[in-house]
Amino acid sequence: MKRTKIIDALSSTDFGKEINVKGWVRSHRSSKAVDFIALNDGSTIKNIQIVVEPNSFDAEIIKSITTGACLNVTGLLVESQGKGQTSEIKAESIEVYGLSPTDYPMQKKGQTFEYMRKYGHLRLRTNTFGAVFRIRHNMAIAIHEYFHSHGFYYFHTPIITGSDAEGAGNMFQVTTLDPGRIAKEGKVEYDDDFFGRKTNLTVSGQLEGELGATSLGAIYTFGPTFRAENSNTPRHLAEFWMIEPEVAFVDKEDLMDLEEDFIKFCVKWALDNCHDDLEFLNSMIDKGLIERLKGILNEKFVRLTYTEGIKILEEASCSGHKFENEVSWGMDLASEHERFLVEEHFRRPVIMSDYPKDIKAFYMKINDDDKTVQGTDVLFPQIGEIIGGSVREENYDKLMGEIERRHIPMKDMWWYLDTRKYGTCPHGGFGLGFERLILFVTGMQNIRDVIPFPRTPKTAEF
Repeated sequence: MKRTKIIDALSSTDFGKEINVKGWVRSHRSSKAVDFIALNDGSTIKNIQIVVEPNSFDAEIIKSITTGACLNVTGLLVESQGKGQTSEIKAESIEVYGLSPTDYPMQKKGQTFEYMRKYGHLRLRTNTFGAVFRIRHNMAIAIHEYFHSHGFYYFHTPIITGSDAEGAGNMFQVTTLDPGRIAKEGKVEYDDDFFGRKTNLTVSGQLEGELGATSLGAIYTFGPTFRAENSNTPRHLAEFWMIEPEVAFVDKEDLMDLEEDFIKFCVKWALDNCHDDLEFLNSMIDKGLIERLKGILNEKFVRLTYTEGIKILEEASCSGHKFENEVSWGMDLASEHERFLVEEHFRRPVIMSDYPKDIKAFYMKINDDDKTVQGTDVLFPQIGEIIGGSVREENYDKLMGEIERRHIPMKDMWWYLDTRKYGTCPHGGFGLGFERLILFVTGMQNIRDVIPFPRTPKTAEF
């Protein structure tokens, strides 16, 4: 018999029909008269109840079915007598694909997320992580849908690169050379390496994405990126996914409009397409989740310059608000500053622009004051910075001046400068850390819990 997914079985009212479902046991309640097995196959947060009359089955087999076991069940779809569901299955046959011993780590009792990270290969089967990763899937679909429907082209940038897009190091090196031989000789001869030069895992697809924008007009990248930062905060990963659109012929206002429209589209997609999972997370993880998501759609984002933001923070500090980091013009805002502006002062998302050039990347367009650049960062409640973007400097001489001032090796930049040398154009773009979007949409508190297999310092299992 052809298998029916549990999400379809639960919505069916074809009572009396024989159907087949397969999945993993969430719980098993026994009594003398009847057993109830909650079965889930990952297609929905909801379980389907299997009603088992013990006298119709081998008692030892039924007894052996515990949380985590995998079953193949055939039976009659009947109208549920309990609350909260319309359908259940009266079992006619049960095949045990795989038993689960009583030491199964993901028991029904509540475990901490820290505990579950130790069992990354099994935590995926829990209700919480099933909900998180179904939402993650939907957010990926939303991203492609948005850009495709707005005339962008999906552009694949390299994972292995010889350039550092951020100009700040902290990259993972890629090599086929023997580390032991390198250590002994003390000098690396990259002529013998696979690519014949030093290469790394990418920290961003932006620079290559700019090349695509000067050809196709509007592109976006969506792929893995890597940062070798020894950071153990709840907001950082060594391997994460980035969405990076690049658009020709945009100015700062155009770019901020794109950032706001894009993120509102993604949030609306989640509300429209992930109702059951969001309801579960709202009840179990974050009681204000759905209200906060709806609030994003109902409010226009505040547009605020860095200088205006610093003034607000200084006034708050003078009025008695305690910041761990002292506020002054020229500083790189900490998460506490960003969240104060969003959560306490404005109580809605903020797009901050025109940062001091010394705290931003070399490629950002310099304003006429020669002190600030046209950066456009989106700050969100619970998260802080969720998008980092800018208008790119299209003037060859100004860009060259920043490269020289920051001592960025020209051997890595010649091809990037060519885009300003041959037919330069105004353009801009932004980067959105996918996991930070998932953090916001799910209400989860640690970024390690919104990616299936987190890569962090000293952690690379599976």
